[in-house]
Amino acid sequence: MKQTMNSQPKPVVPANPAPVAGNLLRLDSDQILRGANTVEIEHAGQRYLLRVTRENKLILTK
Repeated sequence: MKQTMNSQPKPVVPANPAPVAGNLLRLDSDQILRGANTVEIEHAGQRYLLRVTRENKLILTK
């Protein structure tokens, strides 16, 4: 079943993300995608699409 971007709930950043050297926040892609192949990200008033390719790579487009 293919899910549309509008039906996806907004991803929730975990309250206690995994600590990473250098104070970088690290999220697993499953936390962001939540089973979808494409998610819409809003940043600074712009909308971006993050999608998973057939080769299981991530692409971010405006």
